[in-house]
Amino acid sequence: MNDDPEVLKESNAPTPSMASEYFGTTSDGDSIDLFTLENDQITVKIMTYGATVTSILTPDKTGKMGDVVLGFDRLAPYLQEHPYFGSTIGRYGNRIAKGKFILEGKTYQLATNNGNNHLHGGVKGFNRVVWQAEVITEGDQEKLEMAYTSADGEEGYPGNLKVRVQFYLDSGALHIDYFATTDKTTPINLTNHSYFNLTEGANNILEHKVYLDASRYTPVDEELIPLGQLAEVSNTPFDFLAQPMTIGARIKDVPGGYDHNYVLNGWDGNLNLVATISEPTSGRVLEVLTTEPGMQFYTGNFLDGIPGKQGRAYEQHYGLCLETQHYPDSPNQIEFPSCLLVPGEEYRHTTIYRFSLDTSG
Repeated sequence: MNDDPEVLKESNAPTPSMASEYFGTTSDGDSIDLFTLENDQITVKIMTYGATVTSILTPDKTGKMGDVVLGFDRLAPYLQEHPYFGSTIGRYGNRIAKGKFILEGKTYQLATNNGNNHLHGGVKGFNRVVWQAEVITEGDQEKLEMAYTSADGEEGYPGNLKVRVQFYLDSGALHIDYFATTDKTTPINLTNHSYFNLTEGANNILEHKVYLDASRYTPVDEELIPLGQLAEVSNTPFDFLAQPMTIGARIKDVPGGYDHNYVLNGWDGNLNLVATISEPTSGRVLEVLTTEPGMQFYTGNFLDGIPGKQGRAYEQHYGLCLETQHYPDSPNQIEFPSCLLVPGEEYRHTTIYRFSLDTSG
């Protein structure tokens, strides 16, 4: 972990500005808006299709602004199959074994859109719907709120689920607050699927140095379904706790690459710093704070040259994901923290992606 990163101007930051523009139209005729959240340290673009983060601009150690998330320049590629670039994921992020779970004595069958399993909400998850956007003000904080109602039975899930996701800036950080209510008990696991590359996609992410505050992870089978135990990371290639390590140092010792849920230390429902990513050539540092019990650390193993921004090909390991979450397959594994939302209660969690600079290198 960096000893003394230069945090991007914590005080006297101006109130962020927000603007919207037309980004395109879906095949169903829905007009998609692109919102820009901006202050003097960070610029974030988010569109109403999939409540998707399309761009995050932050400075490198020379002061040059650069885009540190993968994605596309136009709407059209987002409307096609793609690896969830920047998407808001739901109802359930990650995998549910066989797309099946039993709840209150009833068996629910979901779509199996990832081999034998259900992944990221199904065939038409929250990443493929149009969200309703509203700019709201709370105190002196301007926020972009995206709202979507998932109908009872959508993708096989029970209950009418009302979801709100709020995005806002604070100094060099993007805050994401998630809220949901339901009229039937339902599993829920919302997250964001941005792919980060602190070199702006100029190189792969194998030289990114990683610290994860997790002493355990959930081992998986060949279909990436958790086996049920919480294994120690100590003395394994999964250990990013004892000291920060580059991704490339041991990735060859992990069949297929990193795509694993980490059990975050000290989880108590409060906001905790859980990860720090740094990249020496740019000097950029990314910290992740969350109220969630787990985080999927994924190293872009399935990227295969898909053309992205400015025609750049996103090859294998050209982006990393830090998906704050409940553990995969939690509806079927009662030992894991509960992912169930019941009527009368509100689901809520917060994740912050905070950018700073390390100018010591």
